[in-house]
Amino acid sequence: MLLDMRDDEGLGRITLAQVAQEAGVSISTVSKVLNGRRDVAAPTRVKVERVLDEHAYRRTNRVAGEAPLIELVFHELESVWALELIRGVDKVAKANGASVVLTESGTRHAPGPEWIEGVMRRRPRGVVLVFSTLPAEVKQRLRSRSIPFVVIDPAGDPDPDVPSVGSANWNGGLAATRHLVQLGHRRIGIITGPEDMLCSLARLDGYRSALSMAGLPTDPELVRYGDFHVEGGRERAAELLDLGDPPTAIFAGSDLQALGVLEAARLRDLRIPHDLSVVGYDDVPLAQWSSPALTTVHQPLREMAEEAAQMLMRLRSEEPVATRLELATSLVVRQSTAECRRLRD
Repeated sequence: MLLDMRDDEGLGRITLAQVAQEAGVSISTVSKVLNGRRDVAAPTRVKVERVLDEHAYRRTNRVAGEAPLIELVFHELESVWALELIRGVDKVAKANGASVVLTESGTRHAPGPEWIEGVMRRRPRGVVLVFSTLPAEVKQRLRSRSIPFVVIDPAGDPDPDVPSVGSANWNGGLAATRHLVQLGHRRIGIITGPEDMLCSLARLDGYRSALSMAGLPTDPELVRYGDFHVEGGRERAAELLDLGDPPTAIFAGSDLQALGVLEAARLRDLRIPHDLSVVGYDDVPLAQWSSPALTTVHQPLREMAEEAAQMLMRLRSEEPVATRLELATSLVVRQSTAECRRLRD
């Protein structure tokens, strides 16, 4: 069997037997590594893959050996916005004669180590990952099997060698806060996301910039880091609303957190938006059905997923793709925000 690998001068091909000889293993072991088999010791697999990588290995029988699947990988499938991403990838997959397989693995930063073994066996047409980073070993192993990958990255800024699709988080934070400032609010709280996620920091920076542009100071007492979930939003909102001088408005870094803010306000007999204005982030379908309907920042999740899947298809065809594509966000004004009561009074 010939492998499509260039030698050190970029010419010629190399056989399985040559790979086996250079790695000091049998031909069957090389074959097992190529097919993602588990019955190869980790040090042996690393040694074989190092040889494959040194010779810039690329499969010549990719279409024959792959499954008609696009794998979509999340660290959790609980968030309502995951459905929007699934719909976007599925639309492109269907148009290209493929199906979508969902995998849950790892943390919000990277998939777990067990995932790479599974994807080597499944051999999908490509992989779309909802993470902020990918370990070097994961990138190398996917590339060694010619499995293209793209990151849908609402969370941060991936490595420059990782094709990714994100959104304008700073602009979103700016627009949300500017809207509240224009309504006359001066005590504006923020519940952003986890402190170790760049999207959280970007939205916080947008918030601070809007305050600065309005000549308002940023009060550290009004800044809280959340987890993008309802309960976390409720807990952080309770902290803000129980301050001696509570905010008249809260910008929540996700719609789910905003729903938690609404609940915290209800428990304190605060009326939305009469007593407290609330802005969310994401514009998931649930936002328009909350009571009252939620003013929020629209993050084009479905479009981000479609773009990522399209990038995947172009990578498969060896077409050039942008390393980073960032889609615009926009403010959607509904009924959860109003002029500051202190101005009205």
